[in-house]
Amino acid sequence: MKKDFIAIADYSADELKGMLDLAIDLKKEYFEKGNQPIFKGKVLAMVFNKPSLRTRISFDMAMRHLGGDALFISPDEIGLGKRESIADVARVLSGYVSAIMARVFAHEHVTELAKWASIPVINGLSDYNHPCQAMADVLTIYEEFGHMDGLNVSYVGDGNNVALSLMHACAKLGMNFTIGCPEGYDLDDASMNAGREMAAKTGVSINVTRDPVEAVKDMDVVYTDTWTSMGQEAETEKRKKVFPPFQLNTELLKNAKPTAIVMHCLPAHRGYEITDEVADGPQSRLFPQAHNRLHAQKAILVEMLK
Repeated sequence: MKKDFIAIADYSADELKGMLDLAIDLKKEYFEKGNQPIFKGKVLAMVFNKPSLRTRISFDMAMRHLGGDALFISPDEIGLGKRESIADVARVLSGYVSAIMARVFAHEHVTELAKWASIPVINGLSDYNHPCQAMADVLTIYEEFGHMDGLNVSYVGDGNNVALSLMHACAKLGMNFTIGCPEGYDLDDASMNAGREMAAKTGVSINVTRDPVEAVKDMDVVYTDTWTSMGQEAETEKRKKVFPPFQLNTELLKNAKPTAIVMHCLPAHRGYEITDEVADGPQSRLFPQAHNRLHAQKAILVEMLK
């Protein structure tokens, strides 16, 4: 039976930990002697509705490092769900390539691809969630602290797709999660309830606050993301007036633990959700985190294609 990687919630804690351990092994192997060409003859189709730096290059290089290849497919080439149906695209690609990675706006586009494809489908980002980013995030946290049990993770800013996947990953893997966001910019109730159900099984907490200082107080990890995601450009000016209290700057970061690390999925809008002093400061892990997209996604690919 084929596997898909659509959401963190689809996998058990043990399965996620297994992929993290595999990512660490593949990363070590890569830097010591290069990865084995286990994907020789395999091709990943990369379907893009949204532009990308990290997603495109990390998946492309992951396939190359493992002996395979990747095929970039731009929005104009398919017109997913417009030029031809998603079901037809999925079935055509299933006869050409070994797996599909899709970076889309509408989450139902990636779930529809998975429904009709006979090969693995990986969610490279949707408006609902960003599971590949979350895997890179928890890999970075695991490497930093040597464990995840009982760590306190804070996310300040917009309750978006990145926040959702991070919350579910924390809940599954035994980390307390707090989101600090303005009223009206929360994660949806269904996602929060699902997160709390996951957290109850691992004995951790999911918290929401409107106070950015409270959100980061005594935290091990402080995470932020853009105030305006792709597709929300019409709300930019409104959001610029709402979110400044949640800017991750030196003063706010002082409330976290002195050993706290700072994370951001990038691209960063410096001077808005994060300042240069924090993004480039000693507590920043922005670029190791970005680099870990490569290693986490190698593990996901291996798991899907084995």
